[in-house]
Amino acid sequence: MSFHAAAFIATSLDGYIARPDGSIDWLTSRGEQAGDTGYNEFMTSVDTVVMGRNTFEKVLTFDFWPYDGKQVEVLSTTLAPDADERIIVHRTLDALIETLNDRGAKRIYADGGRVIQTFLRAGILNELTITTAPVLLGTGIPLFGTLDQDIALTHNATRTLKAGFTQSDYTIHR
Repeated sequence: MSFHAAAFIATSLDGYIARPDGSIDWLTSRGEQAGDTGYNEFMTSVDTVVMGRNTFEKVLTFDFWPYDGKQVEVLSTTLAPDADERIIVHRTLDALIETLNDRGAKRIYADGGRVIQTFLRAGILNELTITTAPVLLGTGIPLFGTLDQDIALTHNATRTLKAGFTQSDYTIHR
């Protein structure tokens, strides 16, 4: 594969990316207090965004489309292929990878819990940036699911943001 895949995501301190119903109010109500998380700089470094149906549907609730100028791919077995002219829907990971390679994608933003888990299990995620919010949810949608084997990481850096947020960057060993 010629592309480099990176995840940039926020979790609660107990490792959840959303409430059980998909709500991220715990993050949106606090997020601006964190200051500069490096997200805008990260987004300028990617040419392609890959997400699942749940993340895509969450993005549609935003006041604006945050991916102008990016190729957006959605990995979903249920989303209609013509759901939105701004995206391309893929039914399988193999079909997605073929498209990414054919198109010459260079740096991919893997967004959403299931896509990150899928990329990790397939061994195609290269780096992981996790911003941790100072809140415990107790239940919700976890960032990481079950794995077939351990995934070794190299810790590159952890920085303290404002309002109790922290952010850690890891390189994933293949």
